[in-house]
Amino acid sequence: MPSSMTFRTRSGRLLPAIIVAMLLASCSGQSPQAPTESVQGAASGSSDYYLQQAQQSGDDNKADWQLLAVRALVREGKAPQAYNQLNAMTQQLSAEQQLEQKLTTAEVQLALKDFAPAATTLSTIDPTSLTNDQKARYYQAQIDASQGRTSLGVIRAYIAQEPLLQGQPHQDNIDRTWMSLTQLSAQDASSIVINADENTLQGWLDLLSVWQSNKQDPDLLKAGIKDWQRRYPVNPAAKNLPVQLNNVLTFQQASTGKIALFLPMSGPAQVYGNAIQQGFNAAMTGQVSQPAPQNASVDQNAQAQPATDPDAAVSTSAPDASASTATPTEQPQTSAPATAPVASSNAQVKIYDTNGQPLSALLTQAQQDGATLVVGPLLKDQVNELSSDQTPLNVLALNQPETEKNAPNICYFALSPEDEAQDAARHMWSQQKRMPLLLVPRGNFGDRIAQAFANEWQKLGGQTVLKQGLGSAGELRSSIGSGIRLTGTPVMASDAAAPAQAQGVTIGGITIPAPPTDAQIVQGSSGGAVDSVYVVATQNELTLIKPMLDMSGSGRSRPSVYASSRSYQAGAGPDYRLEMEGVQFSDIPLLAGSNPALMQQATAKFGNDYSLVRLYAMGIDAWSLANHFSQMRTLPGFEVSGSTGDLSANPNCVIHRKLPWLQYRQGSLVPVSS
Repeated sequence: MPSSMTFRTRSGRLLPAIIVAMLLASCSGQSPQAPTESVQGAASGSSDYYLQQAQQSGDDNKADWQLLAVRALVREGKAPQAYNQLNAMTQQLSAEQQLEQKLTTAEVQLALKDFAPAATTLSTIDPTSLTNDQKARYYQAQIDASQGRTSLGVIRAYIAQEPLLQGQPHQDNIDRTWMSLTQLSAQDASSIVINADENTLQGWLDLLSVWQSNKQDPDLLKAGIKDWQRRYPVNPAAKNLPVQLNNVLTFQQASTGKIALFLPMSGPAQVYGNAIQQGFNAAMTGQVSQPAPQNASVDQNAQAQPATDPDAAVSTSAPDASASTATPTEQPQTSAPATAPVASSNAQVKIYDTNGQPLSALLTQAQQDGATLVVGPLLKDQVNELSSDQTPLNVLALNQPETEKNAPNICYFALSPEDEAQDAARHMWSQQKRMPLLLVPRGNFGDRIAQAFANEWQKLGGQTVLKQGLGSAGELRSSIGSGIRLTGTPVMASDAAAPAQAQGVTIGGITIPAPPTDAQIVQGSSGGAVDSVYVVATQNELTLIKPMLDMSGSGRSRPSVYASSRSYQAGAGPDYRLEMEGVQFSDIPLLAGSNPALMQQATAKFGNDYSLVRLYAMGIDAWSLANHFSQMRTLPGFEVSGSTGDLSANPNCVIHRKLPWLQYRQGSLVPVSS
């Protein structure tokens, strides 16, 4: 029997183990091979593999391995290591390697969120000298450098990238091209000047025109899309429609024959449930009068104080309803589901009291009762349960979950302070403000508002947003003499990345600057000139804050002041309006004067309690949204002009509101034209 240290050949002869070891050693000792993939290729290997090969290479292949390693590191989310590896390249490069180095440098800059330098780097690259794989990366880098902001250049980059992609990336390109186009206003789209040979872009713009003209009518939009496909048969979108437009062709109206209305009809939150129910019933039975022209004046003579807490939970500017301890006003008790027929349709509505009952049991009962749509629940803890209940019913929730979730049968409609803050960011940006300071209550409530504002501000292209926490009214009174300093701590957008290195580097004549440190951000932001202040405060608190802001600057250096609806309540007399000179604030259209007759009706019903009037308006809009549920869930850009704002849905079917803005001017309230 042969020893375990010998091996038998096919001829039966035995070879000593040492000879076999020498043969294996000679094979493993060979120098690394040239990269089996082009340096301009996909770089699909791991960074560890590429780095190992680069370390063992001592010839012209080393730079190829290093460039492949840098790209792999970026793909793996290791931007600082990619930066260091790029910085370590010292050898002479061929023309092809230099071109690849420029493109890779731009990708590293983007990974480090150095967007302006990345755009500069990309401007030095001639795309005609790139391979197809490199072109796809080049156009993607151009798109990424835009930071989500739509421009003609970005749309052209998507169009140029499209024929270079296949499979799901190709469909993603079609969808993102369409998303960029829909972010253009009708005026911006009509003013675009294109080249004579840009047939694909012309087709896209014509499709956008079809959508903008017909988006409120599914049948007209279907016909328009089919006609467009016949006119532009070779356009990439004619062969592969954007998913949103493909949904239009398969659109079917959801049944609203039986609606289950989930509201707290007993317990501490009953007052809110009753207000929403009354608004819902008024709209359902046609009792809501038609709105007046948008520039109607606001009733400034209402002097009655609110009957309940103006900061109550589910108003546009307050914490969760579940935290409220407000005492219910005198309202009829509803112990059993009520049924209300609709004169203009065959719809029936049953009301289910959500107080003390499990949501899952209510959903099961509503399904057994034949409901096709649920409106509610109202309280946030129950809305958070929706995603785990797996109901087949369509649901228009009257609040938002802590984290947005996309469920094909759920839309979320809330009068949330976060939504109002996002609208404020858009309004202030449209007024050319660029250095905002947020004055918000200390704690989680204020943090949520500040985060929502900062996220929207970054989407618009803004930079740092500063935040300063507000204390109690007593604290504000004690600091009247010293005023309010126009400084604060930066609010980082939720998807912002931390800086990765401390110093810049120059590679092949291209400088990659180091991102600023946290300390630099604070110093640079607080040292800048704050040009606007967004205040989230009650009416009494704003009375103290406004004079202190006036003390903080003078003349042209005084920042513009914006406020949330939290400060707009009944009882503000002429003295208050004069003290608020120049302040702009947002509120729902009903309270901003869009429908004086309905406002008079609602304020009389609720004793000039604006918090309940807002919920009454929410009930009115809930009826309208229920009857347009499929459009909001399915059709991109569909809008409802409501009593709580111009309503539209994001891809997760979270309803956002565009609010009117008013301004105090010489003791009167006048509409603000953006």
